[in-house]
Amino acid sequence: MMTSSGNASPMNPVIGKLGTALMVICTLVLAFIICVEVINILFYDPYEEEVFLFRLAGSLDGVEIGPLTYLMFGSLLVALMMGLPLAFVTGGLGVAFIYLVGDSLMLNIVPSRIFPMMTNSDLAAIPLFIFMASMLERAGLIEEMFNVVYKWMGGLSGGLATATIIASTILAAMVGVIGAAVVTMGIIALPAMLKRGYDHQIALGSIMAGGTLGILIPPSILAILYAVVAQQSVGELYLGAVIPGLMLSGMYIAYVLIRTWINPELGPPVAEDERISIGAKLLLLKDLIAPLILVALVLGLLFGGIATPVEAAGIGSFGAILVAWKHGAFSVATLKDASVTTAKASAMVLWIMFGASVFVGFYILQGGQDFITEAILGTGLSAYGILFLLMFLLVVLGMFLDWVGILLLAVPIFIPIVQALTFEGLFGLPAVPGDDVVLWFGVLYLVNMQMSFLSPPFGYALFYIRGVCPPEISMATIFRSSLVFLALQCLGLILCILFPAIITWLPNMVYG
Repeated sequence: MMTSSGNASPMNPVIGKLGTALMVICTLVLAFIICVEVINILFYDPYEEEVFLFRLAGSLDGVEIGPLTYLMFGSLLVALMMGLPLAFVTGGLGVAFIYLVGDSLMLNIVPSRIFPMMTNSDLAAIPLFIFMASMLERAGLIEEMFNVVYKWMGGLSGGLATATIIASTILAAMVGVIGAAVVTMGIIALPAMLKRGYDHQIALGSIMAGGTLGILIPPSILAILYAVVAQQSVGELYLGAVIPGLMLSGMYIAYVLIRTWINPELGPPVAEDERISIGAKLLLLKDLIAPLILVALVLGLLFGGIATPVEAAGIGSFGAILVAWKHGAFSVATLKDASVTTAKASAMVLWIMFGASVFVGFYILQGGQDFITEAILGTGLSAYGILFLLMFLLVVLGMFLDWVGILLLAVPIFIPIVQALTFEGLFGLPAVPGDDVVLWFGVLYLVNMQMSFLSPPFGYALFYIRGVCPPEISMATIFRSSLVFLALQCLGLILCILFPAIITWLPNMVYG
């Protein structure tokens, strides 16, 4: 054994030196290529015959769309696996491939894709809703809400986990920011559940699954982005997401209550001496009156068609300031922190939008849309078979990319495919009217994105909760905790596919 160890150890420095040397060589080669190309750009016409040493401009001009697809998305995957930010990777690769494949005129894709987004008024709702969420979070509303629901539900087996899901559902309608909901509920609810001997998988799973509801329940930021990309009404999309969101929340609660009813040791109720009277419970509700009125006002204005998303978001932002002031949490420092958070989050979302738009725009211009459509339709699958294939691809993408990147890379390509199909219903169940297909697919996409947050190995919610977990809880336990709730999300997705009225009934009733 000792001889084996002694023989193996000297190899490690050698391998390390070889790896370092290889990285240095690759860096020098890349730097040389870039320098040569910069000289070509500065002193020569990069698309004429005269060159300095060699020329990369237009070098991939003759590449067919099939190999180009593998080259573009392979480069994207490699760059992301290296840890580079999506916003700059997509935009950088988009410009790089325009340079390598096209000509100088093709560079017009960059401003032609970006400027229409910059002038789209619906996007102004994103920073306003993020600001609203930031102000409500800093006002201590999350803690107060959990305290109220906890006092009401704590006497039941699994009551704390149920309270966590209910509080997360209300939070989703207030903030719609996944990371903030998961982390904050993890800080508040997880210690309370662990202290009372809750099963780790139920405690962790309820926090993660509840937190993901923010991507679906209005005012979802992702829904706004989908509406912009798909040219869909934000109000209709919000209405379509209400019932699926509440249905999933109910499924999470039902699972927790059934599991803890069968085996109370998995979620013991709060001790008798910690419970309060009905009168005291009713008094606690006063803390939630102001934020619930604000949420009802914002969503009511949206659903009723009284205000545009931007106007509703503006009212919500001002209302969030009033709620923070009422709770004694408003100050110049709070306003500054919320504004900085909003600026950072909005910039991240918009830069991803700009970069991905250039990348996808170039790919579509090269015939990528037709290539993907023919490849998928050429599988011979039925309309629902193709739909399940698209859902599977979205789940796989969700394991590696964030939700904004998936939206901008996949949805512009998937929507024409879905529009070309006829969904006549499975097993004799109702069909999807042609006018509702884009709306229906949009909500299916939102439900699917919830799954991406819980999907091992790179689901964002898994790592959000890991940051606030005690050290004794392993990553394997967190992974196992997500699986049951991931299955529930999958069941919810299947129900929405089989019964499209779950999505379309409410928008059709309101808008006709």
